[in-house]
Amino acid sequence: MGTPDLSVPSHAQSAVGVNHPRSGDGRRHPSGVIHDNVRHTTNFTVVGNHLAQHPELSLLAIGLGLHIQSLPAGRPCDIKTLAARFKEGTARIAAGLRELEAHGYLRRERVRTPAGRIVTRTVSCNHPGATRHRPEPVRKPHAEQRPPRKKRALPAVPQPSCKSPALLQQATDLLAGLRGHAPGLLLSACDTTHLAPGVAAWLERDVTPSAVRHALTTGLPPEGVRRPAALLAHRLTAQLPPPPPVRAPAAPPPVRHPLQNCDGCDRGFRAPEPGGRCRDCRAAAGHP
Repeated sequence: MGTPDLSVPSHAQSAVGVNHPRSGDGRRHPSGVIHDNVRHTTNFTVVGNHLAQHPELSLLAIGLGLHIQSLPAGRPCDIKTLAARFKEGTARIAAGLRELEAHGYLRRERVRTPAGRIVTRTVSCNHPGATRHRPEPVRKPHAEQRPPRKKRALPAVPQPSCKSPALLQQATDLLAGLRGHAPGLLLSACDTTHLAPGVAAWLERDVTPSAVRHALTTGLPPEGVRRPAALLAHRLTAQLPPPPPVRAPAAPPPVRHPLQNCDGCDRGFRAPEPGGRCRDCRAAAGHP
């Protein structure tokens, strides 16, 4: 596109036939098309007659196909962009694109960008069904082949102060049930063994199992989780709640002595031993 093509003839040539302006008897048909061609040397696009004269495509679809093939790589050609360029409207343009797609002139593929977004990419095929020659990949010698990439180790997780079997089993059961709440969190037995102490550290901090489950399963990426165990290890560490406050021991209740009657005034009072006088009688007698 935009470069000279020396293989293109200086004007369109077609075989002489019934529909040609000059018939076999030498007479010119007055109603036939006559080509007044000028050779293009720059800014032109080569389009096959299989598209330009397609027997099943509508004129709108042929025009759209020709326009799309003339666009430079990377130029948007979605329905909204084409409707802003032409006056046929979105409904007719969408129908024309479907025709081109049905006959192989367009492919629309959903791809993921480096930023993680899902976008639709339009591929224009200038010759549907033609096999493009692709060179065979060159295989490197066995000695130069890269070793298989090792699986990255999982991040460390918090450890409980007491690894009791009952607490670790409760943590293991919680991890095994996560896939029922988030199908993407499918863990292997090895991953579960690695993560169970981290869950146990949460449980011993008075966090309920439902609260732990909610912290691990909410807010997951909409496109899915590539490494569920790594994500859970990160959450168990980054969101670990503080330990519960240390409660001071309760003060013992005050000692209550049994009731008895005062030997002086016969008034009831409490004393550790039976017999004796109340406080007022002891003060009146000069005793403490």
